[in-house]
Amino acid sequence: MKRRTLHPEVQMTTREKLSIYGKLILEARPIWKWLVLSCFLCLIIIACAVISPQLMGEVTNAIYDYWSASVSGGETFPLVQAIAPTLLLLLLSYALSSVVRWLNMYLMNNVVSHHYTCAIRIRMSDKIRRLPVKFVDGTPVGQILENMTGDVSAMGNSIHQIVEILVQGVLQLIFIAAAMLLEDWRLGLIVLATAPLSFLLSVKISGASGKYHRASLRESAEIYSVVEESYTNFATTKAYNLEQAMEEKHSQANRRQQAAQAKANFVTSLVQPSVTLLGALTYLAINLAGGYLAVQGVVPIGVVVTIVLFARQFSAPMEQIANGLSQMQRVTAASIRVFHFLDQPEEDPRKGEVDPRQIKGEVVFDHVAFSYNPDQPLIRDLNFVAHPGQTIAIVGPTGAGKTTIVNLLMGFYDITAGDILIDGRPMSQMSRDQARELFGMVLQETWLFRGTVAENIAYGRPDATREEIIQACDDAYCDHFIRTLPQGYDTVIGDETTTLSGGQKQLLTIARAILADRRLLILDEATSNVDTRTEILIQKAMDKLMQGRTCFVIAHRLSTIVSADRILVIRDGDIVEQGTHQQLLAKKGFYAQLYASQYDETI
Repeated sequence: MKRRTLHPEVQMTTREKLSIYGKLILEARPIWKWLVLSCFLCLIIIACAVISPQLMGEVTNAIYDYWSASVSGGETFPLVQAIAPTLLLLLLSYALSSVVRWLNMYLMNNVVSHHYTCAIRIRMSDKIRRLPVKFVDGTPVGQILENMTGDVSAMGNSIHQIVEILVQGVLQLIFIAAAMLLEDWRLGLIVLATAPLSFLLSVKISGASGKYHRASLRESAEIYSVVEESYTNFATTKAYNLEQAMEEKHSQANRRQQAAQAKANFVTSLVQPSVTLLGALTYLAINLAGGYLAVQGVVPIGVVVTIVLFARQFSAPMEQIANGLSQMQRVTAASIRVFHFLDQPEEDPRKGEVDPRQIKGEVVFDHVAFSYNPDQPLIRDLNFVAHPGQTIAIVGPTGAGKTTIVNLLMGFYDITAGDILIDGRPMSQMSRDQARELFGMVLQETWLFRGTVAENIAYGRPDATREEIIQACDDAYCDHFIRTLPQGYDTVIGDETTTLSGGQKQLLTIARAILADRRLLILDEATSNVDTRTEILIQKAMDKLMQGRTCFVIAHRLSTIVSADRILVIRDGDIVEQGTHQQLLAKKGFYAQLYASQYDETI
């Protein structure tokens, strides 16, 4: 099945971007108390930012009045005593602002962001559990890893940006603007005149960087995929001397990501210098205008100093907002990917209680149709009955639809027409989880998680005792080699374990199926990765396991299914022949051709 791109490149409208920002804020609901505390700290910072210039203006006025009195020969006053209380308040204001800034930064970094990102990653993990298998089959692992790491981290950083922009930055601009206009409306308007231009410039430039941030994240996901592919297929890469090719593939992905990131950084870096330049021009204009008005005696020198300080403080939140808007482009790109993942349709939550103890094991495919791609039907009209205790073998060439039948039985994919019935009850009327509990599976590709041998075998029955685990291993003919391991059943193994052969891993998965003790059993190429001696041991274990169970066996090696109660020969999704081994050989049809091609016999 062709893999698809998880995150298609799309142009977002303003409404869609606002929707993304709304989702970001809604995700912060569990930490709203911490955000309220952060907003309160921001208000303290803003209050200090508004009070400090006014206090400095009072000090400046006092010094100017003292100097004027001294020059003119008028009555002077004790300068230090006059300005000491104001200077003390000014010092306390600066100190309080610094301490509160540090507290707010600590709060955001160590409390808010961590809780925020943790909650999203937990949601994503829970989402994966509810996603249909077809989504996982069609999505590169690297993209999901990038979602849960880099993208979520970027979203955690967005909380900083949102609080700084919506609370501290915007409110600071409003309060400083009001304070300036109250001090002197003429000088205040000069400062405010450049604010709209700075804002529009920031929005325009930061908006242009969005497509580069999306491209950068897309290439980052590709790097994850390449690394995951290289590591999981390490032995194959070595065997075919493809190290150089994989290195080049990785280098190309890195170069593309570097180029996209460089463009994003370049465009983003234009925002703050542009706003700073406008702020510098405003600062120059306010000094010239203020100086002129002070010389003319229209405005007191202290008011000019206060407005000049306000102008400096006014440019700081403008730069902060500009930088935040540019960073929000990366956050938006990351959020699109994460929410696209979280918005994926989940498996239909079927309802219906099933008691595994009451299941006899009759399985009916009644006019079943299915296709992975609507334009390319795979199974058109599949009909057969598996009676309780029968072994049904399914054979056919590669791509005929054998494994697809297993996927349909397990409910990994939903059929497009017809019904699959178990003991006369449609699977669509059964809970997916409970329906899957009816089946034991041994797949062609073995899977062992990192844990002890005993934990791996008890995967389908976590409450199994050690004696039951050992008995299952003895039935699967793997107890003998498990006891030769360093810690026996307590030896830690994993899917990457190299100390176990492919056949030994397969025997462990068979022991897992034996221990699960399900009424229905699926063997998908269960003996394809083992040697002849191990195959004989497996076959003996399977003979015992299959007794009294309805079994579906998929195999390319036809020697393993000669004793099956019925063999279904599948070609292009249809049953072209069915019967016992001897009956099918006697027909001298497609099955006979397959058998002859494997064993070089003339039928």
